[in-house]
Amino acid sequence: MCEMCQKAQKEKPNTDEQFGEIIRICRALYVRKLEDYGAAWRILRPESMTDQIFIKAKRIRSIETKGVNLVGEDIASELIGIVNYGIMALIQLKYGYSDTVDMSNETAVKEYDAFAQKILELMKIKNHDYDEAWRGMRKSSYTDLILMKLNRTKEIEDNNGKTKVSEGVDANYMDMVNYAVFGLIKSKYGD
Repeated sequence: MCEMCQKAQKEKPNTDEQFGEIIRICRALYVRKLEDYGAAWRILRPESMTDQIFIKAKRIRSIETKGVNLVGEDIASELIGIVNYGIMALIQLKYGYSDTVDMSNETAVKEYDAFAQKILELMKIKNHDYDEAWRGMRKSSYTDLILMKLNRTKEIEDNNGKTKVSEGVDANYMDMVNYAVFGLIKSKYGD
């Protein structure tokens, strides 16, 4: 390989490493919150998880559109929330909701890690086919795509999970997490 090609290869961002770093940041907050509250989110029905993500995405869009943030928490905090709620929603889909906190912190972390790994694998497959097209997108597009996925998810939930040709709710949650991670990568590492 020529010297210039080697230099270009070294300078190319490593998406897998950046993705892993962002997930570690999100996971650390998830673990700290588990220490404070336990898995209190286990009582949320899937629709409520969807609405939690919706609230965060709408706030991001509001800040992007208005250019003003009165609450004080930045967009990155909301994206981390989308990552964590997206993974919690996937856990809820697997186990169903509960009327009590029925999951140990250890199990909640184990499940988080398993779904984070599935999401990473999905990102790798899609990133291969799309050739890192997400790097050329504007951060505001991730917000819009998350909101679109939320609308799709609400429709599927309102239809009792039935689809004719579309992916299910789980695929939409995984895509939302990926878009949020991409936004966090761009915020942390630049374009």
